[in-house]
Amino acid sequence: MALSFPAETIPLTTDSDGVVRVGRTRVTLDTVIAAFSEGATAEEIVQQYPSLDLADVYHVIACYLRRTPEVEAYLRRRQEQAEVIRKENETRFDPRGIRERLLDRRVHNDR
Repeated sequence: MALSFPAETIPLTTDSDGVVRVGRTRVTLDTVIAAFSEGATAEEIVQQYPSLDLADVYHVIACYLRRTPEVEAYLRRRQEQAEVIRKENETRFDPRGIRERLLDRRVHNDR
């Protein structure tokens, strides 16, 4: 009897904001690939993010290894978007002096 394997879909979904998430979780592709790139094993990634399924993490890593240029391009776009958002936020909310303002607020609320 021959062993047969049904085709499996890659456990990645793209949400309405264009963010790729793993399985049915809120964990992003960025998070899993960053952990893997820093040397974490699939098991360690699942320990850190228990909502993930071990088989899904292995599948995502395999997808990354097979499609590295495309995944890296996606990750670069996400970094660029994050930088734009960070700059917009800094323009709207000046971070200078924030520590002092928060400490001052804390002192006044403790009274």
